[in-house]
Amino acid sequence: MNRGVRIIKELSRREIVRETLHAIAGSPCRCPAHSSGILNSSIPPRHRQTSSDSITTDYAYETFSPSVRIGKGATREVGMDFVNKGVKRVLLFTDKNLIKLLPFKATADALRADNVEFDVFSEVRIEPTEKSFREAIHRAQMRQYEGFLAVGGGSVMDTAKVARLFDAYPEKDFFDFVNKPVGKGEPIFKQLKPLICIPTTSGTGSETTGVAICQMESINAKTGFSNRALCANLAIVDPLNALSMPKNVAIYSGFDVLCHALESFTNIRYDNRSPKPLNPLHRPQHQGANPISDIWAVETLKIINDNFLGSIESLFDQESSAQMSFASLLAGIGFSSSGVHLCHAISFALSGSVKDYCPSDYSNDHPIIPHGLSVVMTAPAVFKEVALVAPDRCIQLAGLIGANTNNIKTEDAGRCLSDQLCKIMNRLEIPNGLKSLGFSPEDIPMLVEKTLPQERITRLYPNKVTSSLLERILLNSMTVYN
Repeated sequence: MNRGVRIIKELSRREIVRETLHAIAGSPCRCPAHSSGILNSSIPPRHRQTSSDSITTDYAYETFSPSVRIGKGATREVGMDFVNKGVKRVLLFTDKNLIKLLPFKATADALRADNVEFDVFSEVRIEPTEKSFREAIHRAQMRQYEGFLAVGGGSVMDTAKVARLFDAYPEKDFFDFVNKPVGKGEPIFKQLKPLICIPTTSGTGSETTGVAICQMESINAKTGFSNRALCANLAIVDPLNALSMPKNVAIYSGFDVLCHALESFTNIRYDNRSPKPLNPLHRPQHQGANPISDIWAVETLKIINDNFLGSIESLFDQESSAQMSFASLLAGIGFSSSGVHLCHAISFALSGSVKDYCPSDYSNDHPIIPHGLSVVMTAPAVFKEVALVAPDRCIQLAGLIGANTNNIKTEDAGRCLSDQLCKIMNRLEIPNGLKSLGFSPEDIPMLVEKTLPQERITRLYPNKVTSSLLERILLNSMTVYN
């Protein structure tokens, strides 16, 4: 065994995670291709002949994350953070519910304490749309802000990312930066103004990624923006903020974390993904499973197995809640380089096709399928399929989330993982399949049609994605429990 590999294996995973987080916090990305610094757009990308030119798949992977601060009460430092960046006026994004709660109050108090002027945009739509993104962009362009701040869940953070982008590019069309093939997917060359994200849910991991998703009403599809330049400059993970989550928000957010880790770990390997980039500037943000993303995924699942149920079922278990905030962060860092696959790809079709479903603990001014719910609903069926090509990984995952994997045969890997997922879903009273959300088998062709264009995600699945595969997954997800 290689000596370097042997040394790494001798370290505990927690030590690896701790040291890596320390390195991330202290060493912001200085790569000119992926930092938020300005690229000289007058210099065309070049390709140099290398020894790997005969290889058609990629041979390298890159990891990236914003600076992260973790700690109970860390929200109180946000005013000082802006002062340290020379920012005196910010636009604060939140939603109509959070503006009444303690996380918003703590943030506002911190800004006032350091004399940071701020305006509030609280019209963020839960599960954003093209229209709601455009409204936020318009608000950001009304005044010359020096920085941006997001206090909320994934919807709030995604909205802030996009508003900040078009603050720097007021001349651009909305679809210029939308992911291909829906939009042009143009690169981002300008330096964006500082963005700080303070998550209040333990789920999306949006504080660590350069992704922002919305329902594109003009084309009736769900997609969004994906570029490392969209990443926040700083993420403040304050576990006290997650204590304000209503029960169902905590449940669905937790399942989003779970699926981030499961999908990240079972993506196509980075060195099996093609085509390889001719220039590192063209290497996609999401590159497939890699040794570093695997560490994040495994550690995330250990934390979930120990804390998810306790964080929901015990109102006074603040430690479990804090651990779920940490798990959300780790999963986000992991999938920011590896990506996710079919649970998320299908979820965009589901949430973008909602009929009249209005879950409790969410705003009832419009029907929505919360993101985490739309993701986990197909997970049991998805991982039965994944196990056909990655059985060993699925057995490992099943054990990490509490299944007894002793003497499990390879051919039973999918059933083992799927059954354990159903057990957790049933215990937390997840609705029984897509029928419970208002869908029927007659909707399957439409859902398949909306999923297939999600190429940014579907190409990370470890096998070929076909219409028949998606049809089978959706049909098997109509009812989850027996």
